[in-house]
This record gives sequence, structure tokens and C-alpha cells, in this order.
Amino acid sequence: MARQPDDKAAAKFSSDDSALVRELALLLDETSLTEIEIERAGLRLRVARNISVAATMPMPVAHAAHVPVAAASAAAAPAAPAADLSKHPGAVTSPMVGTAYWAPEPGAKPFIEVGSKVSVGQTLLIIEAMKTMNQIPSPRAGTVTQILVEDGQPVEYGEPLVIIE
Repeated sequence: MARQPDDKAAAKFSSDDSALVRELALLLDETSLTEIEIERAGLRLRVARNISVAATMPMPVAHAAHVPVAAASAAAAPAAPAADLSKHPGAVTSPMVGTAYWAPEPGAKPFIEVGSKVSVGQTLLIIEAMKTMNQIPSPRAGTVTQILVEDGQPVEYGEPLVIIE
């Protein structure tokens, strides 16, 4: 949690805070980062965006302290399908933050495709985290009905990756 600023620091920071939040949100979009944090004059400011997953493509949503109410309610609407997918009984979620890859190397055949039959322990995809390739095994046998991430897409902990039924 960010510590509370003293009154002197808050007075210095309050005149620029909405412009600074906008700048940081723009920087998030330009760099594909999910969050950024700065500390100035004893005040810490963190701007983060949540990435929700739709059935075919992820949709980044920037959240900041100064978002107008109309924009916040419009941004919340696409999050409903992602919540449903994460609670799906066949959802396989990411055990870590990293970058998801469908194949063991560029140009190679993907581990799975929609319609593939998988067995327990079979590699579904790879998540690269801190330059380490982590194989993600299937927790159950079944048929892959949906692949919810693109090849090379950043993923968050707990994000649904694949649906197996």
C-alpha cells in the first residue's frame, strides 16, 4: 500500500495530479506495461490497468483515480464475459505472470488447437517468465473447446488460458 503523504507534499502534488495520471496512463498504452508507479516528494502514485479476456481477443482497460464516471461504467461492461470464463469449470488458468506461447519454438506446430483431445499432464502451452520457459500441463483430460490467449500475449496470474471440456 502507498504511504500517506504529509500535508506539505500533498499541496505540491495536487496541482498536477490529473495531468500526471493522464501522462502515466498514456505511457502504459505506449509501452504495453500493466502498471507504473512513481514517488515524488514523499507521495507515491500508482496507475494500473486490468486486462480482461474476451472469447477471442484481450481488451486492455486503463483505470486511474481520475476516470470520469461514464468512462468507468463503459469500461466495466466488457469485463463481465471474462469473469464468466474464469469461473468456467473447464477453465485452465495461468499459474504465473508471463508471456504465453502456443508452440515450443517459433514456426513449430502448436501444442494444442481447438478440438484437440488432451490427457492429464499434457503440455497445453508455455509461459515465459523471467527468461524461463514454463510448460503448463493439462489438469484434466478432455477436448480443447477454446484457446483464450494469442501466441506471444502477456498473461496475468489467474487469467483463463484454455477451456477443456
